Amino acid sequence: MTMCAKRADAVGLTRRRVLAGLGLGLLAGCAPLPEGAALVPPAPSQAEQQAQIAALTAALRGLSPGVSPAEAARAAHVAVTQPLAWAREWQVVDPPLAHNFKVVHGIREKGVCQDWADAMEIALTAERFRTLQLHRALANARNIQLEHATVIATARGQPMDQGIILDPWRIGQGRLYFGPVLQDDRYVWEAREAVRAWKRQWHAEALTPR
Repeated sequence: MTMCAKRADAVGLTRRRVLAGLGLGLLAGCAPLPEGAALVPPAPSQAEQQAQIAALTAALRGLSPGVSPAEAARAAHVAVTQPLAWAREWQVVDPPLAHNFKVVHGIREKGVCQDWADAMEIALTAERFRTLQLHRALANARNIQLEHATVIATARGQPMDQGIILDPWRIGQGRLYFGPVLQDDRYVWEAREAVRAWKRQWHAEALTPR
């Protein structure tokens, strides 16, 4: 179950995965930093944001000739700028895993990957796109690594694996990572519906008397 279903269950799952799969030192960001290095990189400038919006707009338009240029531009603006506002609202000032640690221990209320994915889905759905389609995806759902959630955008009717990942958790502090699904060398993505079906089957089989 992911956080968009029942937050309490998802936080419990995140806590177990975090503690099982990663050491506290990693989660707390305890790797030594170079002398004088800042823990939190500076926020992207307006020029950097505009450059990323332009690049993402081009990537979304490149999904299909049928993608509306105006919709691609709106989606890119939301995906780049809104997560920076959520980061301020949620007080996200640490690298991603360090902030996860704060959330699962009650120090911060929001900011794990499911929160970012939920907020991204809500914000983009509100745009009522006609030529773009949104997909929810999960990675590491079938192993002991830290489960990750994201939103993927495709042209209307395209399969998810032809889409663009919109992931504001990965880099940290709401900075958007985007790129083609099939070129992601860090995560293997599955449709959230497929993962939920697999989990239901797994639980049913586990409860079946042998």
